[in-house]
Amino acid sequence: MDVKLPEGLDEFLSRAGWGEATIEPLAGDASFRRYFRLRRGEKTAMLMDAPPPHENPVPFLRAAEWLDANGMRAPRILAADEARGLVLLEDFGETRMRDYLDAWPADERQVYAGAVDALVELHKLAPGPFLDYNLVTYQREAKLLLDWYCPARNLYVDATSWSAAWQEVLTPIIARQRDGVTVLRDYHAENIMLLDRLDSQGLLDFQDALIGHRAYDLVSLLQDARRDVSPELEAEMFDRYVRETGVDAEDFLADYARLGAQRNAKIVGIFVRLWRRDGKPRYLDLIPRVWALMERDLAHPALAPVARWFDANVPAELRAANGGSFADLPAAP
Repeated sequence: MDVKLPEGLDEFLSRAGWGEATIEPLAGDASFRRYFRLRRGEKTAMLMDAPPPHENPVPFLRAAEWLDANGMRAPRILAADEARGLVLLEDFGETRMRDYLDAWPADERQVYAGAVDALVELHKLAPGPFLDYNLVTYQREAKLLLDWYCPARNLYVDATSWSAAWQEVLTPIIARQRDGVTVLRDYHAENIMLLDRLDSQGLLDFQDALIGHRAYDLVSLLQDARRDVSPELEAEMFDRYVRETGVDAEDFLADYARLGAQRNAKIVGIFVRLWRRDGKPRYLDLIPRVWALMERDLAHPALAPVARWFDANVPAELRAANGGSFADLPAAP
Protein backbone atom coordinates (compact mmCIF):
# COMPACT_ATOMS: atom_id res chain seq x y z
CA MET A 1 0.00 0.00 0.00
CA ASP A 2 1.30 3.47 -0.92
CA VAL A 3 1.78 5.36 2.37
CA LYS A 4 3.48 8.48 1.00
CA LEU A 5 1.42 11.41 2.22
CA PRO A 6 0.21 14.09 -0.21
CA GLU A 7 2.25 17.25 -0.61
CA GLY A 8 0.87 20.15 1.43
CA LEU A 9 -1.16 17.87 3.67
CA ASP A 10 0.06 19.32 6.99
CA GLU A 11 -0.99 22.85 6.02
CA PHE A 12 -4.36 21.64 4.70
CA LEU A 13 -5.18 19.67 7.85
CA SER A 14 -4.04 22.48 10.11
CA ARG A 15 -6.39 24.93 8.38
CA ALA A 16 -9.23 22.41 8.64
CA GLY A 17 -8.67 21.92 12.39
CA TRP A 18 -7.32 18.38 12.01
CA GLY A 19 -3.62 19.13 12.36
CA GLU A 20 -3.11 16.75 15.29
CA ALA A 21 -4.94 13.81 13.72
CA THR A 22 -3.36 10.41 13.16
CA ILE A 23 -3.47 9.24 9.54
CA GLU A 24 -4.22 5.68 8.40
CA PRO A 25 -3.88 4.78 4.69
CA LEU A 26 -6.72 2.73 3.22
CA ALA A 27 -6.83 0.40 0.25
CA GLY A 28 -7.16 2.19 -3.09
CA ASP A 29 -9.48 1.63 -6.04
CA ALA A 30 -9.14 1.51 -9.80
CA SER A 31 -8.34 5.23 -10.09
CA PHE A 32 -5.45 7.45 -9.05
CA ARG A 33 -7.37 8.51 -5.95
CA ARG A 34 -6.14 7.51 -2.51
CA TYR A 35 -7.98 7.49 0.79
CA PHE A 36 -6.90 7.93 4.41
CA ARG A 37 -8.80 7.74 7.68
CA LEU A 38 -8.03 10.52 10.18
CA ARG A 39 -8.49 10.05 13.91
CA ARG A 40 -8.60 12.83 16.47
CA GLY A 41 -9.68 11.49 19.83
CA GLU A 42 -13.02 9.78 19.27
CA LYS A 43 -13.71 11.69 16.04
CA THR A 44 -12.82 10.42 12.57
CA ALA A 45 -12.86 11.85 9.06
CA MET A 46 -11.88 10.66 5.60
CA LEU A 47 -9.22 12.27 3.44
CA MET A 48 -9.45 11.88 -0.32
CA ASP A 49 -6.27 12.57 -2.27
CA ALA A 50 -7.26 13.22 -5.90
CA PRO A 51 -3.98 14.53 -7.33
CA PRO A 52 -3.94 16.71 -10.45
CA PRO A 53 -3.50 16.21 -13.34
CA HIS A 54 -4.73 12.63 -13.05
CA GLU A 55 -7.76 13.52 -10.93
CA ASN A 56 -9.98 16.56 -10.48
CA PRO A 57 -11.96 16.83 -7.22
CA VAL A 58 -14.34 19.52 -8.51
CA PRO A 59 -16.92 17.12 -10.06
CA PHE A 60 -16.94 15.11 -6.83
CA LEU A 61 -17.49 18.23 -4.73
CA ARG A 62 -20.29 19.47 -7.00
CA ALA A 63 -22.06 16.12 -6.99
CA ALA A 64 -21.65 15.60 -3.23
CA GLU A 65 -23.09 19.01 -2.44
CA TRP A 66 -26.06 18.47 -4.77
CA LEU A 67 -26.82 15.02 -3.38
CA ASP A 68 -26.58 16.20 0.21
CA ALA A 69 -28.75 19.25 -0.49
CA ASN A 70 -31.41 16.97 -1.96
CA GLY A 71 -31.64 14.52 0.91
CA MET A 72 -29.33 11.80 -0.42
CA ARG A 73 -26.56 10.53 1.87
CA ALA A 74 -23.34 11.63 0.25
CA PRO A 75 -20.48 12.35 2.68
CA ARG A 76 -20.50 15.94 3.86
CA ILE A 77 -17.55 18.07 2.78
CA LEU A 78 -15.53 19.29 5.77
CA ALA A 79 -12.74 21.06 3.85
CA ALA A 80 -11.31 21.12 0.34
CA ASP A 81 -8.21 22.33 -1.51
CA GLU A 82 -9.16 21.94 -5.15
CA ALA A 83 -5.74 22.95 -6.50
CA ARG A 84 -3.99 20.20 -4.54
CA GLY A 85 -6.82 17.70 -4.93
CA LEU A 86 -7.34 17.31 -1.18
CA VAL A 87 -10.84 16.78 0.24
CA LEU A 88 -11.73 16.15 3.89
CA LEU A 89 -14.98 14.19 4.17
CA GLU A 90 -17.44 12.86 6.66
CA ASP A 91 -16.47 9.31 7.64
CA PHE A 92 -19.19 6.77 6.82
CA GLY A 93 -17.42 4.10 8.86
CA GLU A 94 -16.31 0.68 7.70
CA THR A 95 -19.56 -1.15 6.92
CA ARG A 96 -19.36 -1.44 3.16
CA MET A 97 -22.28 -3.25 1.54
CA ARG A 98 -20.00 -5.82 -0.13
CA ASP A 99 -18.14 -6.65 3.09
CA TYR A 100 -21.32 -6.81 5.17
CA LEU A 101 -22.94 -9.28 2.78
CA ASP A 102 -19.82 -11.43 2.73
CA ALA A 103 -20.24 -11.77 6.50
CA TRP A 104 -24.08 -11.81 6.68
CA PRO A 105 -25.41 -13.28 3.40
CA ALA A 106 -28.83 -13.97 4.93
CA ASP A 107 -29.47 -10.20 4.89
CA GLU A 108 -28.89 -9.92 1.14
CA ARG A 109 -32.53 -9.35 0.16
CA GLN A 110 -33.04 -6.61 2.76
CA VAL A 111 -29.81 -4.82 1.87
CA TYR A 112 -30.48 -4.88 -1.87
CA ALA A 113 -34.02 -3.69 -1.29
CA GLY A 114 -32.58 -0.69 0.55
CA ALA A 115 -30.21 0.04 -2.33
CA VAL A 116 -33.05 -0.16 -4.86
CA ASP A 117 -35.22 2.09 -2.72
CA ALA A 118 -32.39 4.65 -2.56
CA LEU A 119 -32.42 4.73 -6.37
CA VAL A 120 -36.19 5.19 -6.36
CA GLU A 121 -35.74 8.23 -4.11
CA LEU A 122 -32.93 9.61 -6.27
CA HIS A 123 -35.08 9.25 -9.38
CA LYS A 124 -37.92 11.23 -7.81
CA LEU A 125 -35.64 14.29 -7.87
CA ALA A 126 -35.27 16.67 -10.76
CA PRO A 127 -31.97 15.96 -12.56
CA GLY A 128 -28.88 17.47 -10.99
CA PRO A 129 -26.46 20.01 -12.53
CA PHE A 130 -24.74 17.48 -14.75
CA LEU A 131 -24.13 16.89 -18.46
CA ASP A 132 -26.30 14.58 -20.55
CA TYR A 133 -25.43 10.91 -21.01
CA ASN A 134 -25.63 11.13 -24.80
CA LEU A 135 -25.16 8.66 -27.63
CA VAL A 136 -21.58 9.79 -28.25
CA THR A 137 -20.68 8.96 -24.64
CA TYR A 138 -22.40 5.57 -24.78
CA GLN A 139 -20.54 4.73 -27.99
CA ARG A 140 -17.18 5.91 -26.65
CA GLU A 141 -17.58 3.75 -23.56
CA ALA A 142 -18.66 0.64 -25.47
CA LYS A 143 -15.67 1.05 -27.79
CA LEU A 144 -13.33 0.42 -24.86
CA LEU A 145 -13.85 -3.28 -25.52
CA LEU A 146 -12.44 -2.81 -29.03
CA ASP A 147 -9.65 -0.55 -27.84
CA TRP A 148 -8.32 -2.85 -25.08
CA TYR A 149 -9.86 -6.32 -24.94
CA CYS A 150 -9.64 -7.13 -28.65
CA PRO A 151 -5.96 -6.17 -29.06
CA ALA A 152 -5.08 -8.13 -25.91
CA ARG A 153 -6.74 -11.17 -27.48
CA ASN A 154 -5.20 -10.50 -30.92
CA LEU A 155 -8.67 -10.16 -32.38
CA TYR A 156 -9.06 -8.22 -35.62
CA VAL A 157 -12.66 -7.04 -35.59
CA ASP A 158 -15.02 -4.90 -37.64
CA ALA A 159 -15.12 -1.57 -35.81
CA THR A 160 -17.50 0.03 -38.30
CA SER A 161 -20.22 -2.57 -37.84
CA TRP A 162 -19.67 -2.44 -34.05
CA SER A 163 -20.53 1.26 -34.04
CA ALA A 164 -23.50 0.70 -36.36
CA ALA A 165 -24.88 -2.09 -34.17
CA TRP A 166 -24.72 0.05 -31.06
CA GLN A 167 -26.25 2.98 -32.90
CA GLU A 168 -29.26 0.82 -33.70
CA VAL A 169 -29.49 -0.65 -30.20
CA LEU A 170 -29.01 2.54 -28.20
CA THR A 171 -31.05 5.04 -30.22
CA PRO A 172 -34.32 4.10 -28.43
CA ILE A 173 -32.58 4.82 -25.10
CA ILE A 174 -32.02 8.45 -26.02
CA ALA A 175 -35.72 9.08 -26.64
CA ARG A 176 -36.79 7.43 -23.38
CA GLN A 177 -34.23 9.27 -21.24
CA ARG A 178 -35.26 12.70 -22.54
CA ASP A 179 -36.50 13.93 -19.15
CA GLY A 180 -33.63 12.11 -17.46
CA VAL A 181 -32.55 11.28 -13.93
CA THR A 182 -29.24 11.70 -12.13
CA VAL A 183 -27.07 8.70 -12.97
CA LEU A 184 -24.26 8.03 -10.48
CA ARG A 185 -22.63 5.59 -12.97
CA ASP A 186 -20.81 3.33 -10.49
CA TYR A 187 -23.56 2.26 -8.11
CA HIS A 188 -22.65 -1.17 -6.76
CA ALA A 189 -21.90 -3.06 -3.55
CA GLU A 190 -18.36 -1.70 -3.18
CA ASN A 191 -19.51 1.91 -3.47
CA ILE A 192 -22.40 1.76 -1.00
CA MET A 193 -21.89 2.13 2.74
CA LEU A 194 -24.42 0.86 5.27
CA LEU A 195 -25.01 3.48 7.94
CA ASP A 196 -27.22 3.21 11.01
CA ARG A 197 -29.64 0.70 9.39
CA LEU A 198 -29.38 -1.96 6.70
CA ASP A 199 -31.66 0.11 4.45
CA SER A 200 -29.73 3.36 5.04
CA GLN A 201 -27.34 3.86 2.15
CA GLY A 202 -24.25 6.07 2.12
CA LEU A 203 -23.14 6.91 -1.43
CA LEU A 204 -19.56 6.92 -2.71
CA ASP A 205 -17.80 7.38 -6.06
CA PHE A 206 -20.32 9.60 -7.85
CA GLN A 207 -17.99 12.20 -9.36
CA ASP A 208 -18.80 11.08 -12.91
CA ALA A 209 -22.56 11.66 -12.52
CA LEU A 210 -24.54 12.48 -15.66
CA ILE A 211 -28.19 12.95 -16.58
CA GLY A 212 -29.38 9.78 -18.26
CA HIS A 213 -31.63 6.72 -18.17
CA ARG A 214 -33.10 5.42 -14.92
CA ALA A 215 -32.08 1.81 -15.76
CA TYR A 216 -28.35 2.52 -15.76
CA ASP A 217 -27.67 2.55 -12.01
CA LEU A 218 -30.10 -0.29 -11.45
CA VAL A 219 -28.19 -2.54 -13.84
CA SER A 220 -24.93 -1.36 -12.27
CA LEU A 221 -26.24 -2.56 -8.89
CA LEU A 222 -27.78 -5.84 -10.01
CA GLN A 223 -25.18 -6.86 -12.61
CA ASP A 224 -22.21 -6.25 -10.35
CA ALA A 225 -18.79 -6.97 -11.84
CA ARG A 226 -17.35 -7.62 -8.38
CA ARG A 227 -20.05 -9.67 -6.69
CA ASP A 228 -22.41 -12.44 -7.75
CA VAL A 229 -26.09 -11.49 -7.69
CA SER A 230 -28.34 -14.44 -8.43
CA PRO A 231 -30.72 -14.15 -11.40
CA GLU A 232 -33.58 -14.68 -8.93
CA LEU A 233 -32.55 -11.75 -6.73
CA GLU A 234 -31.87 -9.60 -9.81
CA ALA A 235 -35.41 -10.30 -11.09
CA GLU A 236 -36.96 -9.62 -7.68
CA MET A 237 -35.16 -6.29 -7.29
CA PHE A 238 -35.94 -5.32 -10.89
CA ASP A 239 -39.62 -5.96 -10.18
CA ARG A 240 -39.37 -3.95 -6.97
CA TYR A 241 -38.06 -0.93 -8.87
CA VAL A 242 -40.77 -1.25 -11.54
CA ARG A 243 -43.48 -1.53 -8.89
CA GLU A 244 -42.23 1.47 -6.92
CA THR A 245 -41.80 3.74 -9.96
CA GLY A 246 -44.61 2.63 -12.25
CA VAL A 247 -42.39 2.47 -15.36
CA ASP A 248 -43.52 0.35 -18.30
CA ALA A 249 -42.02 -3.06 -17.46
CA GLU A 250 -41.52 -4.28 -21.05
CA ASP A 251 -39.76 -1.17 -22.36
CA PHE A 252 -37.78 -0.85 -19.15
CA LEU A 253 -36.54 -4.45 -19.34
CA ALA A 254 -35.38 -3.88 -22.92
CA ASP A 255 -33.52 -0.73 -21.90
CA TYR A 256 -32.09 -2.49 -18.85
CA ALA A 257 -30.63 -5.15 -21.16
CA ARG A 258 -29.34 -2.52 -23.59
CA LEU A 259 -27.55 -0.60 -20.86
CA GLY A 260 -26.37 -3.79 -19.19
CA ALA A 261 -24.65 -4.91 -22.38
CA GLN A 262 -23.21 -1.46 -22.99
CA ARG A 263 -21.90 -1.18 -19.44
CA ASN A 264 -20.48 -4.70 -19.41
CA ALA A 265 -18.67 -4.12 -22.70
CA LYS A 266 -17.18 -0.97 -21.20
CA ILE A 267 -16.12 -2.79 -18.03
CA VAL A 268 -14.34 -5.56 -19.93
CA GLY A 269 -12.35 -2.88 -21.77
CA ILE A 270 -11.59 -0.96 -18.57
CA PHE A 271 -10.43 -4.05 -16.68
CA VAL A 272 -8.03 -4.98 -19.49
CA ARG A 273 -6.80 -1.37 -19.58
CA LEU A 274 -6.16 -1.48 -15.83
CA TRP A 275 -3.98 -4.51 -16.44
CA ARG A 276 -2.07 -3.45 -19.55
CA ARG A 277 -1.75 0.29 -18.95
CA ASP A 278 -1.88 0.66 -15.17
CA GLY A 279 -0.27 -2.59 -13.97
CA LYS A 280 -3.32 -3.78 -11.97
CA PRO A 281 -3.83 -7.41 -13.01
CA ARG A 282 -6.24 -8.23 -10.17
CA TYR A 283 -9.14 -6.94 -12.27
CA LEU A 284 -8.62 -9.68 -14.83
CA ASP A 285 -10.13 -12.23 -12.45
CA LEU A 286 -13.42 -10.32 -12.61
CA ILE A 287 -13.79 -10.46 -16.39
CA PRO A 288 -15.42 -13.92 -16.65
CA ARG A 289 -18.29 -12.73 -14.45
CA VAL A 290 -18.75 -9.67 -16.67
CA TRP A 291 -18.77 -11.81 -19.81
CA ALA A 292 -21.46 -14.04 -18.30
CA LEU A 293 -23.59 -11.00 -17.47
CA MET A 294 -23.16 -9.61 -20.96
CA GLU A 295 -24.23 -12.92 -22.51
CA ARG A 296 -27.47 -12.72 -20.52
CA ASP A 297 -28.07 -9.19 -21.80
CA LEU A 298 -27.30 -10.16 -25.38
CA ALA A 299 -30.03 -12.81 -25.23
CA HIS A 300 -32.69 -10.07 -25.16
CA PRO A 301 -34.15 -9.39 -28.63
CA ALA A 302 -33.36 -5.67 -28.25
CA LEU A 303 -29.66 -6.58 -28.44
CA ALA A 304 -29.90 -8.63 -31.64
CA PRO A 305 -27.61 -6.36 -33.75
CA VAL A 306 -24.86 -6.41 -31.11
CA ALA A 307 -25.31 -10.16 -30.51
CA ARG A 308 -24.80 -10.78 -34.25
CA TRP A 309 -21.63 -8.70 -34.14
CA PHE A 310 -20.21 -10.79 -31.30
CA ASP A 311 -21.09 -14.01 -33.13
CA ALA A 312 -19.18 -12.77 -36.18
CA ASN A 313 -16.17 -11.24 -34.42
CA VAL A 314 -15.47 -12.89 -31.05
CA PRO A 315 -14.98 -16.69 -31.01
CA ALA A 316 -17.49 -18.60 -28.92
CA GLU A 317 -14.79 -20.16 -26.74
CA LEU A 318 -13.76 -16.70 -25.52
CA ARG A 319 -17.34 -16.03 -24.43
CA ALA A 320 -17.89 -19.31 -22.59
CA ALA A 321 -18.10 -19.74 -18.81
CA ASN A 322 -14.44 -18.84 -18.34
CA GLY A 323 -13.99 -17.10 -21.65
CA GLY A 324 -12.81 -13.88 -20.10
CA SER A 325 -9.84 -15.48 -18.36
CA PHE A 326 -6.43 -14.10 -19.25
CA ALA A 327 -4.53 -16.83 -17.43
CA ASP A 328 -3.13 -18.08 -20.76
CA LEU A 329 -1.69 -14.71 -21.76
CA PRO A 330 1.70 -13.25 -20.83
CA ALA A 331 1.98 -10.36 -18.41
CA ALA A 332 1.30 -6.90 -19.72
CA PRO A 333 4.27 -5.16 -21.35
